[in-house]
Amino acid sequence: MPKRFSFCFAVAILFSFTAVAETFRVATYNVENYLDQPTESRHFVKSAAAKAKIRESIRAVNPDILALEEMGSTNALLELRAALKRDGLDFSYWEHVEGFDTNIHVCVLSKLPFTARTPHTNDSFLLDGRRFRVSRGFAEVEIRVAGDFTFTLFAAHLKSRRPSAEADEAELRLEEAKILRGLVDAKLARDPDANFVVLGDFNDVKNSDSTREIIGRGKFKLTDTRPAERNGDTDANENPRYAPRNVTWTHYYGVEDSYSRIDYILLSPAMASHWLRNETYIATVPNWGTGSDHRPIVAAFSTDK
Repeated sequence: MPKRFSFCFAVAILFSFTAVAETFRVATYNVENYLDQPTESRHFVKSAAAKAKIRESIRAVNPDILALEEMGSTNALLELRAALKRDGLDFSYWEHVEGFDTNIHVCVLSKLPFTARTPHTNDSFLLDGRRFRVSRGFAEVEIRVAGDFTFTLFAAHLKSRRPSAEADEAELRLEEAKILRGLVDAKLARDPDANFVVLGDFNDVKNSDSTREIIGRGKFKLTDTRPAERNGDTDANENPRYAPRNVTWTHYYGVEDSYSRIDYILLSPAMASHWLRNETYIATVPNWGTGSDHRPIVAAFSTDK
């Protein structure tokens, strides 16, 4: 075989076995009562101005996969999907989870194909001798990114911090968190190297019992991506026990006039090896509060390590 031909043949073989790395972005956004018609307990539909700001905020993070919390009916989701397509964001795949709460729902929009869907809508738990349902259920979808690279996305919206007449709201939230963590543990038991993301509105801060339950501990502890504003803050905290003092709040609570981080993107150990830390952030859009009391957060990944 001539040397030149041999060299070219070797290069061709090398490239045939070398996959091009793909990058993709995963976001979560509580869109605060995105209703197209009043419900029994929620009486206001989303205004045109609020919908426009929601779309602007989504464009600011430009996700490939987007989890949504507090979405109304399927029609409301499809209306948003169609409007985003007119804006240049085409989400061909979607999931709308019909949980026990018939007013607001957990949903997923994706530009990338689903290879499996497993909505969790019938989970329940005992608390103080009474049985409760997981109010909004959980979305679980498997997504193919490129080639043989797939990952699973779990989307959740846990019990709010509003007082409940039936039980302590923190205890209800903790029980929902235990069920979500159970789904995580079951997946890791089947495949310790599984790629997956757990995200959504957990309705509590990081050191709460419910959030710590989801994050877990030990070798199967999930990685908190901790998105922050891109405002120039880069210094580490002088106290090594604490995270940097950058701006990470995701939610405004009007009753207390307070801001907190209650929305999360968590990663399995394997998925963390694909995480692009510098492409993970909170979108800062002028007058963001016109659309929702939350801000969207986004994390980026590469199919390569």
